[in-house]
Amino acid sequence: MIPELITQLTQRLSQPLPGKKAQDIMMVYPGYPSAVLKAYAQRVPAGVLILLFPRNDGWHFFLTKRTDRVDHHKGQISLPGGVVQDGESLMEAALRETHEEIGVASTLVTVIGSLTSFNIPVSDFEIFPFISWAVTEPMTVIHDAEVDRVFSVSIDSFLDDKNQKQKKETLRGEMRTIPYFDLGSEQVWGATSIILSEFKTILQDIL
Repeated sequence: MIPELITQLTQRLSQPLPGKKAQDIMMVYPGYPSAVLKAYAQRVPAGVLILLFPRNDGWHFFLTKRTDRVDHHKGQISLPGGVVQDGESLMEAALRETHEEIGVASTLVTVIGSLTSFNIPVSDFEIFPFISWAVTEPMTVIHDAEVDRVFSVSIDSFLDDKNQKQKKETLRGEMRTIPYFDLGSEQVWGATSIILSEFKTILQDIL
């Protein structure tokens, strides 16, 4: 039997998405000038996965903390996923990378829809997020040099507006306002927070 949340979420994902309006809530301000954006014309497609799973206290999903050895976004919080390889789809890339990064096999996961893609100008990736679920909490095994740790976030904590904050910080030579989610004792900002902002808006529509 498919849980009620998954049924509702599947139905909502088949309808028009909140898109840029929801994404903009977590955008760094001021943004990057148009000259910078134009410099990143060749976007590299990548798929990421929001993997929902049940616990006794409700639904959760995984986030990862990147190591300091990666080329991009060192030490930041991200969703499992990565760049599309030749011959695979965006969804296949998200599932493969999830297995490589946190050890969850695609056979344990059911994809129910996708969110609006988002371009990261500073690293030239275009991120395509997918929503999935597992019947029970999957065991995780980190076996990717890109991942420092994996942790879970409860939907209840994620939806609590007290955990949606902002700070001011010098970024790329300019003082900017940086919105972030305070989740699992980590500050989730940038592309991951922008993706999660649309996910939060969708959850608020159905809960």
